[in-house]
Amino acid sequence: MSQPPMMPIPGTNAHNAMDRASAWVTRFAPLIPDGEVMDLACGAGRHSRLLAQHGHAVLAVDRNAEALALAAGPGIQTMQVDLETEDPAASWPFAEARFAGIVVTNYLHRPLWGSLVASLASNGMLIYETFALGNEQFGKPSNPAFLLAHGELLDVARQYGLQVVAYEDGYIAEPKPAMVQRICMIKADNQVDKGIPVTNLRLN
Repeated sequence: MSQPPMMPIPGTNAHNAMDRASAWVTRFAPLIPDGEVMDLACGAGRHSRLLAQHGHAVLAVDRNAEALALAAGPGIQTMQVDLETEDPAASWPFAEARFAGIVVTNYLHRPLWGSLVASLASNGMLIYETFALGNEQFGKPSNPAFLLAHGELLDVARQYGLQVVAYEDGYIAEPKPAMVQRICMIKADNQVDKGIPVTNLRLN
């Protein structure tokens, strides 16, 4: 006997879910210290709005002018930047800035790692989430160049001496089936013995 087709639950279809802030960013955004926050490759600004709601001044950065127009709003400054241009000064015009937090989702350009870390203020937080190896079975991105290798975000944390608050690597069903890797890490001021902080971060 054939089964009836599965129907989407009202209000939870993929289109609506893609407009919502990531659960990972939502979880850790309240832990970002006071100060200006960058939403890198911000798209239409779902995380810029979340961060502004937490009281941060937000710099929303993307190369797409139409997306930035959607991201603009109270407490949000937008800036159009091609992050992948070959001119280092043009691709990262934030060398003198220091951000309390930087949020990056669904974007990977490995040459930016050093700049991202350098632009974090002392005790600043980096929240990063993007697609990982294995995602090719679900669709794009499928090119390994745009997929995180297993444990790659942990390798970044070790390379730059960042304190890892939380890390996940695996399958998610929403907003659409995907393999992702995500991390929350801090450019900790006080570090001893391989980056372990003197004091623990308060999570509630």
